[in-house]
Amino acid sequence: MKFLSTLVAATLVAPFMAAADPTGCDGNEEVLKFSVVTSLQGHPKGEAAMEYASQINAQMDGRYCVEVYGSSELYPDDETLFQAMLDGDVHFAMPAFAKISAYSQKSDIFNLPFLFDGPLHVLEFLQSDVINEIGEEVKDDGFEVLGYVSNGMRQFSATVPMRSPGDAEGLTFRVSSSSPITAAVLDIMGVTPKKLKFSQVYDALASGEVQGQENTWANIATKEFYRVQAAVTETNHTYIGYPMMTSQSFLNDLDEQTRADFITIANLVTHERNRFAFELNQQQRQYILDDDGIILRLTPAEMQEWRDAFAPILDRFKPSIGTEFVDAAIRINAEADPFN
Repeated sequence: MKFLSTLVAATLVAPFMAAADPTGCDGNEEVLKFSVVTSLQGHPKGEAAMEYASQINAQMDGRYCVEVYGSSELYPDDETLFQAMLDGDVHFAMPAFAKISAYSQKSDIFNLPFLFDGPLHVLEFLQSDVINEIGEEVKDDGFEVLGYVSNGMRQFSATVPMRSPGDAEGLTFRVSSSSPITAAVLDIMGVTPKKLKFSQVYDALASGEVQGQENTWANIATKEFYRVQAAVTETNHTYIGYPMMTSQSFLNDLDEQTRADFITIANLVTHERNRFAFELNQQQRQYILDDDGIILRLTPAEMQEWRDAFAPILDRFKPSIGTEFVDAAIRINAEADPFN
């Protein structure tokens, strides 16, 4: 299956998202709030949220109006966001997989280093029936997954150039969650983890509170993390993606047709936006270079050193995530041929 589309097509989508402007709701429409922590433009999550709002506002004009709030304006991706969804204060959100491990242990699969060969291989997994097991797990806590939005692969950055896993030994890195898998990865590197909200990362890096982090090109570029780091090392070691979530109570209060419309539009938007996520991250990678940021590309031997260092983590955490679930991901990754 081909996932690559032209970059021109991706960039042309942005000007048509004004319908998600929170000032554009009519007084007779029911206002629904969509909370994201990233930028709304130039970022896969933000642009997917805006496109979803745009489609809802167009197709359900006069009935519903979705307001999208970016850069943690409403809530960070933590327990306050999930409680807000259950309370009806927020209707849609896209927390990272790493943020929903309390509701789905299987979501920790995306923290396993080098499980997937690249973002297009992950898309094959996201489009398989296997991924639905995560959606089933979160239902137990009152949530519903409408679809999955892709961002990209994580890269490491630090105040020192990193070509091997031990180069950052003794430093403190920001982490997004309390995942034991992430802690194990950093322990191998000799790095101390410090959990911080996404909105706190730049200031923490700039002040020296933490000296490194891991993120996608889109996150690193839009929040300018590279400006306060010595270099970004292109490791592509783990994946960041987002379940588009709502509460079961919200969906259950809708009539059957309206509920189906919300779900169908989410499926169409996530499928379409995922086609552009790869190009968008590559565009942001180039932006970093054009702005004099430093990106270290590893040699095959250096990359193998990273893979070998983290290899024991798979066997250690595979049972807690689900052996069959992980094995299915390994099989899908091996069989994926996204360019044909």
